[in-house]
Amino acid sequence: LLSCSCPRTTSPSRPRSPPSFADALCRDRRSLVLTVLVRRRRGRLKGKGGDMKNLKLVTRIVQELQLHLDGETLVVSAIDAERHRAFFVSSANFLYSVNLLASTQQPLQWSKTTLDSDVEEVLLEPGDFIVAMDYLMEKESLLLGSADGCLLLYNVEERTTEVVGRLEGGVKTIASSPDGALLSVTTGLGQLLVMTHDWEVLFETSIDPQSASACEINTSDGQIQSCVSWRGDGKHFATLGGFDGSPKKLTIWERESGKVHSSSDTRNFMGQSLDWMPSGAKVVTAHDRKTEGKCPLIVFYEKNGLERSHFSIEEPAEVVIQALKWNCNSELLAALVSCGQYDVIKIWSCSNNHWYLKQELRYTKNEGVKFSWDPTKPLHLICWTLGGEVIAHRFAWTTAVSETSVALVIDGPRILITPLHLGLMPPPMSLFFLAFPCAVNEVCFVSKNSKNHLTAYLSNGSLCVVELPATDTWEKFEGNGITVDPCHCDFSLNNSMHLTWIDTRTLIGICRFSDYCSSTPMRSSEAGNLEEKHDSLFFVNEIKLVCSEDCLPGSVSSSGWQARVSKRMPLEGPVIGVSRNPAKGGSAFIQLSGGKIVEYCSELRMTAPIQSGELCPDYDFPTSCPSMTAVPCHENGVVRTLLLGLDDSSKLHLGKRLLSNNCSSFTFYSSSYGATEQVVTHLLVTTKQDLLFIVDVNEIFLKNGQVTIDSHVNNHPRAKPSKEHITVWEKGAKLVGVLHGDEAAVIIQTTRGNLECMYPRKLVLVAIVQALVQRRFKDAMDMVRRHRIDFNMLVDYCGWKAFIKSAADFVNEVNNLSHITEFVCSIKNENVSGKLYEAYISFPEQCSSSMDSENLHGALSENKVTSVLMAIRKALEEQIEESSSRELCILTTLARSEPPLLEEALNRIKVIRELELHGVDDGRRKLYPSAEESLKHLLWLTEPEAVFNAALGLYDLNLAAIVALNSQKDPKEFLPFLKGLECLPPAIMRYTIDLKLARYESALRNIVSAGNEYHADCMELLNSNPQLFPLGLQLFSDPDKRHQILEAWGDHLFEEKCFGEAAITYQCCSSYQKSLKAYHACGDWRGVFTVTGLLNFTKEEILQLAQELCDEFQALGKPGDAAKIALEYCSDVDRGVGCYIMAREWEEALRVAYMHSRQDLVDTVKDAALECAALLISEYQEGLLKVGKYLARYVAVRQRRLSLAAKLQSEDRFMDVKDDNISEVSSSFSEMSAYTTRSTKESSASVISSSASKSRGSRRQKKAGKIRAGSPGEEMALVEHLKGMSLATGAQKELRSLLVVLTQLGKEDIARQVQLAGDNFEVSQMAAVKLAEDTMSTDKMDENAHTLEHYTKMLRAHQPAAGETSSWRIKALSPP
Repeated sequence: LLSCSCPRTTSPSRPRSPPSFADALCRDRRSLVLTVLVRRRRGRLKGKGGDMKNLKLVTRIVQELQLHLDGETLVVSAIDAERHRAFFVSSANFLYSVNLLASTQQPLQWSKTTLDSDVEEVLLEPGDFIVAMDYLMEKESLLLGSADGCLLLYNVEERTTEVVGRLEGGVKTIASSPDGALLSVTTGLGQLLVMTHDWEVLFETSIDPQSASACEINTSDGQIQSCVSWRGDGKHFATLGGFDGSPKKLTIWERESGKVHSSSDTRNFMGQSLDWMPSGAKVVTAHDRKTEGKCPLIVFYEKNGLERSHFSIEEPAEVVIQALKWNCNSELLAALVSCGQYDVIKIWSCSNNHWYLKQELRYTKNEGVKFSWDPTKPLHLICWTLGGEVIAHRFAWTTAVSETSVALVIDGPRILITPLHLGLMPPPMSLFFLAFPCAVNEVCFVSKNSKNHLTAYLSNGSLCVVELPATDTWEKFEGNGITVDPCHCDFSLNNSMHLTWIDTRTLIGICRFSDYCSSTPMRSSEAGNLEEKHDSLFFVNEIKLVCSEDCLPGSVSSSGWQARVSKRMPLEGPVIGVSRNPAKGGSAFIQLSGGKIVEYCSELRMTAPIQSGELCPDYDFPTSCPSMTAVPCHENGVVRTLLLGLDDSSKLHLGKRLLSNNCSSFTFYSSSYGATEQVVTHLLVTTKQDLLFIVDVNEIFLKNGQVTIDSHVNNHPRAKPSKEHITVWEKGAKLVGVLHGDEAAVIIQTTRGNLECMYPRKLVLVAIVQALVQRRFKDAMDMVRRHRIDFNMLVDYCGWKAFIKSAADFVNEVNNLSHITEFVCSIKNENVSGKLYEAYISFPEQCSSSMDSENLHGALSENKVTSVLMAIRKALEEQIEESSSRELCILTTLARSEPPLLEEALNRIKVIRELELHGVDDGRRKLYPSAEESLKHLLWLTEPEAVFNAALGLYDLNLAAIVALNSQKDPKEFLPFLKGLECLPPAIMRYTIDLKLARYESALRNIVSAGNEYHADCMELLNSNPQLFPLGLQLFSDPDKRHQILEAWGDHLFEEKCFGEAAITYQCCSSYQKSLKAYHACGDWRGVFTVTGLLNFTKEEILQLAQELCDEFQALGKPGDAAKIALEYCSDVDRGVGCYIMAREWEEALRVAYMHSRQDLVDTVKDAALECAALLISEYQEGLLKVGKYLARYVAVRQRRLSLAAKLQSEDRFMDVKDDNISEVSSSFSEMSAYTTRSTKESSASVISSSASKSRGSRRQKKAGKIRAGSPGEEMALVEHLKGMSLATGAQKELRSLLVVLTQLGKEDIARQVQLAGDNFEVSQMAAVKLAEDTMSTDKMDENAHTLEHYTKMLRAHQPAAGETSSWRIKALSPP
């Protein structure tokens, strides 16, 4: 798709056919290159063009104003925008004040609605009448001007009339400035007066400054016709005045000074057609070209009086433009054109300097229609007739792109058609167009079963039908215009609305009863019966279509259609919109006023009015939604209809649910490929903040509340990128359509008219996933390459092990070796796609667990890159014929493996080289690339040094030389090295190469095969690479060499301080002295004495060794081992008992003393046990005090924090502050307090532990940091410190041993005291921890329940059930 542009202006003289499709696609080579660069870089395409939307009539409310006299007609009008009422003055000088009926209200009578009006007669002199009127909002009064020049001020509320003044020549126009501060009045003598609301004249001058003064004007030729229009800001105003049929000038005046700012050339301006665009950009007028035999021109002037642009209304030269008016937002221009047999209101919109005729409303000459735009609602048009009929039209913009991505742009009597999937053709260009007899007001399109049907409703009430072939065949219509004939029918669809296809041969439309009766033959009795039965004003017409001409396949059927009304059903109110039900044939959803939805079914025979909510209450909207769309979607595998509506306040509704409250446009995307009925998968929404959201339909079903579309708007600034939405690059851009399926494109139109085609990452990934699920690998590959998606997506989505099974299908379907090579070079050994795209789509669970490991390739089964490339390589060899490209692709798979299989690749190149050296010139040789080409390809994919090393690894020095030459290595470096290798014996050459490549196992095998003379080199290799010792033992069978290897291995283990393994290794080679040394080094005294037996030590040597070991172990803090050595090898009972006492193994010390009948040693044990008991009782009592102090501090801190949090919450200061933030705030207040009696030493004290455990605990406490009063983590630090004061397992074992010995020695009282002190400490510590844990999980503290005493009692009550906590206690010493 290429960038498209259209001309800046169009010729007004003759209609121009749209440019051809080929011209739009191919401008020149430079623009082609530029567009491709933009597309690849930014991911979107531009098309400079026109409007991609149509103006649709939503409601048409007709009201009847009861005139006071017969033959009376309405003359002038004024509108009060604030109170939404209108004022009319009749030819009989009666003033009518009426409240306009809103578009959401409806009457309940069959006949025309009678307006309730206030009638007041304006008293004037006989023969005088009102000719001009304007509403003054500040005074809430009407300023009236008469033909004789009388100015009257009519107070609407008080109903009083005041004569302001009289102007000579009569009043022609009255126009107030936009701010309401000034009034401009023109007279029949060509005078212009600008005055304030206090009737102070600022200046008075002639409309044409170059003409004669008012007193010199010859009135015999008639009065001067004039008109005035103010600019939107009120600083300037424009006038147009002169005699009918004479040339005039457009004059621009300054507000303050009354001077002429600028004026145009003298032209034949038509009547009083003048209006200044509210935005102030230009002034619109009409030029009369009857003398040239051409139709009038609508001309635009700038403030400087120069003509800016113009366009033709494409009507006969005799027509007259009576009025031109802009709507309030300057978007639409309406003109009242008087034709020969009727009057018509034409409505244009402009985009890219092309004016599109969007609507045409026809009225009879007798009706004498006039119109005015609503001052505040840009799409509301108010028309009235001479007979008092007031018609309120409500329009709405609809996208011109159908559900099947076909653009159908209405441009007067043409419909510009472009299938967007063939090319992005911005209007007024198109692929082809349909030409109709008159202007098109509405178009509807349906596509089904490769047939496309289009219906156009014309401004004259005719219906046209066109049957088109499949869109893929439309290229043959390029640049053509197809003429369409109206349908043959016996009725006229006057003022019909909301035409909708419900089948390929059935339409429905909405019409009023009065319009239907006036256009459809019906007996008076039938109408009377309907009037008696039903109190309704609107009907649904079902229209059956039949084509009498045979249509050839692939051709267009635009004539011979016949239409008849087969059914009509009454409705209870006005219709806002109609949408076909895609899930049910012959059915449509009808939205009534207020948002109520009813379902129309062609099969039902209903004569009563369809009641709202009777058939489908779940679809009802809370308010009227002019933009309504029904689409099919899947919910739990079942097709259902999704009905969305966008109201005037930019709220997007799904039934009663609100999806977004700032939606500017929406559309749908379907990822279906090749399906006859596209099922919608995603909703696309643009917001007023110019953000594009893409929502999965499943998310809408899963969430009961509001879809989080608006929540991201405040959280993500416009300039900040986000994966939740896409920032639209131009303010005010809206969605106009999408390209479904693999195209995955979104088309946006900017306010300037440009078309932007963008490819959102989320939709692209969805399309790729859909292709992968359907095993359309070629389409998936094309999308990945086109949109620069990571190639790992093709592998990672279903898991690389599942992809291996489909590798053959992948290669066979893609069938493009360049693409496969690009894919192979991009594979990475991780789940890349899951990390890159998990925010856009959900990945299924990897199916690798279900795969059988034996179906994979052994050790490579856990390597994604190697496994996938091996499968691709196998598929290439099986599926693709032999060719040069295939061989290079296979080399790529080998080079990109992890690790690269360079040796296998070089072997393939070596085979090719051998064929070349042998001069084989057969057909098979021609299918392979040259060895040089293959080698260069391999060097391009891999580091040259790695390829060179791989060639050396093959021990092929010639191949290594060729690689070195092609990799541009310096010959001075590699040639001497290769020559040196060539001079070595084969085994030593291989050994040398293996050492260079760090292939030590292969080097060891080669050096062993070289012979015994290289044994020293072998041992050096083993010593430098200890991992080779097992292989060395396997390669040598000579016992001496094996012992030498074992001893070297033991030395290595000893150096690595693996003394136990080293001792065993030394024993394997009978090196017992080294084994003894190794056992001694690791502290294994049992192994030491075992080896002494192997070495046949004497008793004296063993005794000396035992004494040395005893001293050594005692110095190392292992008194238990020292005691055993002293008793078993030194026979020193005194020393053994003393060591047991030092190790606090009380029971063993007492046992040894009694075993040797040493009463003195028994007394020694007793004294030591009593001393230890006294120390423990003191430590337990001190620890009990510390537990109480730490717990009291914790309770105080916790209470203060909770009270402060409650105070903040009661004052409503931090309603949304989380608990952790409250904790942080409150902790700053607790810094004022500190421990009353706390020492830094106490915090690191450890209760009941050995000296080693005390030092370790102290180090841990210092590393963790001190408890700081008032710090944010003070509470948790106190709790952790209380937990750390518990009795360790070693301390419990030592305590029980002490209690047993004290009991055995008859010191039961002392034992009972020790057990009681330990029990009190342990229970208090556990109770404190339990209290702290309970209060941490609650926001309330009970002073009576949350106490240490209460928790101690609770814990003691449940203590018997806790066997673990009583493991060290002796039941006989427990209190009763």
